[in-house]
Amino acid sequence: MTDIIDGAALDGSVIPSAEPRTPPPGDPHLILIDGSGYIFRAYHALPPMTRPDGTPVNAVFGFAQMLEKFLNQHSSSHIAVVFDSARQTFRQEIYAAYKAHRPEPPEELIPQFALIREATEAFGVAQVELPGYEADDLIACYAKAFEAEGGRVTIVSSDKDLMQLVRERVIMLDPIKQKPIREPEVLEKFGVPPNKVAEVQALAGDPTDNVPGVPGIGIKTAATLLTEYGDLESLLARAGEIKQPKRRELLLTHAEQARISLRLVTLDCDAPLPLPVETLVARSPEPVRLAAFLAENNFRTLLARLGLGDGAPPNRPRPVAAPLADEPADPLEIPFGNYDCVTDLETLKTWVAKGRAAGVIGLDTETNSLDALAADLVGICLAVAPGKACYIPLRHAGADLLTESPAQIPAEAAIEALRPLLEDPAVLKVLHNAKYDLEVLANPKNGGIQVAPLDDTMMISYALEAGAHGHGMDELSQLHLRHKPISFDEVTGTGRARIPFAHVPLDRATAYAAEDPDVTLRLWHTLKPRLREARALALYEQVERRMIPVLAAMEQAGVKVDGQELARIGTDFGERLVVLEAECHRLAGRAFNVGSPKQLGEVLFDEMGLKGGKKGKTGAYSTDASVLEDLAAQGNPLPRVVLQHRQLAKLKSTYVEGLTAQIAADGRVHTDYSLASTSTGRLASTEPNLQNIPIRNEEGMKIRRAFVAEPGHVLMSADYSQIELRLLAHLAEVPTLREAFEKGEDIHSRTAAEIFHLDPANVDKEARRRAKTINFGIIYGMSAFGLGGRLGIPAGEARGIIDAYFAQYPGIRNEMERLKDEARMKGYVLSPFGRRLWIQDIGAKDPVRRAGAERQAINAPFQGGAAEIIKRAMVRTPRALREAGLKTRMLLQVHDELVFEVPEAEVEAAGATIRKVMEGVAELRVPLLVEVGQGASWAEAH
Repeated sequence: MTDIIDGAALDGSVIPSAEPRTPPPGDPHLILIDGSGYIFRAYHALPPMTRPDGTPVNAVFGFAQMLEKFLNQHSSSHIAVVFDSARQTFRQEIYAAYKAHRPEPPEELIPQFALIREATEAFGVAQVELPGYEADDLIACYAKAFEAEGGRVTIVSSDKDLMQLVRERVIMLDPIKQKPIREPEVLEKFGVPPNKVAEVQALAGDPTDNVPGVPGIGIKTAATLLTEYGDLESLLARAGEIKQPKRRELLLTHAEQARISLRLVTLDCDAPLPLPVETLVARSPEPVRLAAFLAENNFRTLLARLGLGDGAPPNRPRPVAAPLADEPADPLEIPFGNYDCVTDLETLKTWVAKGRAAGVIGLDTETNSLDALAADLVGICLAVAPGKACYIPLRHAGADLLTESPAQIPAEAAIEALRPLLEDPAVLKVLHNAKYDLEVLANPKNGGIQVAPLDDTMMISYALEAGAHGHGMDELSQLHLRHKPISFDEVTGTGRARIPFAHVPLDRATAYAAEDPDVTLRLWHTLKPRLREARALALYEQVERRMIPVLAAMEQAGVKVDGQELARIGTDFGERLVVLEAECHRLAGRAFNVGSPKQLGEVLFDEMGLKGGKKGKTGAYSTDASVLEDLAAQGNPLPRVVLQHRQLAKLKSTYVEGLTAQIAADGRVHTDYSLASTSTGRLASTEPNLQNIPIRNEEGMKIRRAFVAEPGHVLMSADYSQIELRLLAHLAEVPTLREAFEKGEDIHSRTAAEIFHLDPANVDKEARRRAKTINFGIIYGMSAFGLGGRLGIPAGEARGIIDAYFAQYPGIRNEMERLKDEARMKGYVLSPFGRRLWIQDIGAKDPVRRAGAERQAINAPFQGGAAEIIKRAMVRTPRALREAGLKTRMLLQVHDELVFEVPEAEVEAAGATIRKVMEGVAELRVPLLVEVGQGASWAEAH
């Protein structure tokens, strides 16, 4: 069975309808559905939904869909959904820490629990729960009781804890994989038969539930030990016979902990049955009751599919205009298309009047370039309501030089007619990726229109679901409106056959262009109300929306680049590349193309005989950076020199030649900031990408020398000091870390002294370097293998260092485990300021993908928190500078650093203002520290 949402599987596949299957007479069969698994999958699979009274119902709707589909495809003589009653059970009396670290359910889910129970009964299915017991215990009890009466049992769940119940007449059905789980599957997963699963879990422990187990014993080792010694008690009694010293000591030391763990993981098959078995008989739902439930919650899709009409109970008609939980409100159901092409001034004035009367309009531009600062305006698109949109062509031409241009309003006249509407403070302009359109319209050649106020549906979506999916208009339209917009390629063609948009016939141009503001306005109606429900309204209003004009101003300003200095750097890099290439040839014993991975692989592995060569599908050896780094770590000089050559060649092509090509007519480079391309809230920059200029090495500093101030000005750098470590100290309970920041101590030296047990006066550079690598590696969830690679030590030694680190700072480990649990439970983690950071692959079966997602869950709040802090500074600093009467302007944002161009006379005042704003944008448990420097170039400002 595959989980179904609205007729489609959660994995995106379409499930064919199935005829109900009736069990053979005399074949008693009980299906027990693990309710918690259904609830949380439904909650995370669907976006927020509410019924008219404001009650959230997305989990209720998803649960009802899955239950209806299951009942349609499976039948049995008896069936029940089993729920957890409360978090406190008899297991907390055994071990107080059991599940103590689990976060509370999301607030939006809590009111849905009761409705889900109503849904179960409305479908005619018995629901079972019992205070003091977990659902798993009740499943065990009913399985035992039904089996004793000669019946067979199917448990619908993927919960590994239930695998201990599998036997000849009791099987499991994985609801995601549609895969039965019998004894061979249990043996494959645990290495033991089902009756030994609990003992394996008792030894291995379970961090998800805080079952302690025996440290250092995993599932594979536990299975081996139980196979050899028979059972847990025999193993613990004979632990002194074990040959491996560490394993022997662990079992002897933690024997009682293993016994407690066994009591925690063993399901109670003798708990009282809340309902007699005979009351679980499968029955058809009562149509009136089911229809009333679906209608009350506005689940129209289910009502229609089940043939129940609108399901309104007698004397309680549904309001005609009520929004529906599972479908867009009626205004959004209006068909797309049939848009107007406005080619005369009087008609345009009519549309302007409609827009001012509406008070909220969709807005979009059509241009001849993706570079907003260089683009010419080809047309403007408006939507005054869903389905009511127009395209205003301004600079369309004929299909070729011989074809007369189509009739259209002169661009200048149209822009002047539109200006009052687009600059009207009483009309909200809704755009998608508003920064682009703002820059296009603000360009004097396009009218110099200052669009305000505005909303941006891209940023609304990003504030709601960063990391959950992309935020392009087409993707959001298909996700939220179930509508696929016309693509650019459909109207302009592709490849050599592509024509400029200005040459597209007006009928096709209108169908494409006017659809965009229509889609944008519908997305606004759909997404904007969700901000409050998701507690993301303040994030959007106070940070994300305010960032749009701030970044537009930064991009328009740009930063001055010294072309002559770049040329000198290019010459220097070129000469050094020649030297490095000659050194590569000397070490190889012959000349070869250093830039050719194929030739390099042949030299390294065929001719020099180095170990570790692996060929790809093309038959060539892999020579990527990780391979070369491994070879270099083994002491081979050629791979190290090749890495140096590659880095220098990349810097030369990207930042010397690339920057030179991007210097505009004003002598400045204008980078493009992406607001919604990362999963953590961080900004990204392109053309050029200023985020990847090396910070610490000599080559990166040389490139920064080419970024200079205008005459009479200096560049000022304001950089947050160790912001992610400060966020770690803020979130995790680490008193010594907080104390070090409060006292202004060198945090890496303090860490080295504590984890390596050194006198602070004896911490040398090497110890501090190791501590620094560990401090930052921990934030990124670095493994022992990764840390060993960074420190140049074996993974075993690195594991010892990590263990020592967590022993010294247990609060950090607890915080990391909390974050992983939060991601598993909710599908996202929260930044320190409440942004939901969605974690893909947190439930992946592939252990590599899942481990990567867990590292992302650990790191995301720190990266996300740092991003929000610097964004807050960016929206506040320009205003603070203006209010101080200063002409200083913000030019660049790179990671945790802001770069300003400051008149020489304002250096002291600007530095004080910038530092005050940046250090005061957030209240953490440790102080924020900003380091400010200035100079004639970006390099000197550091």
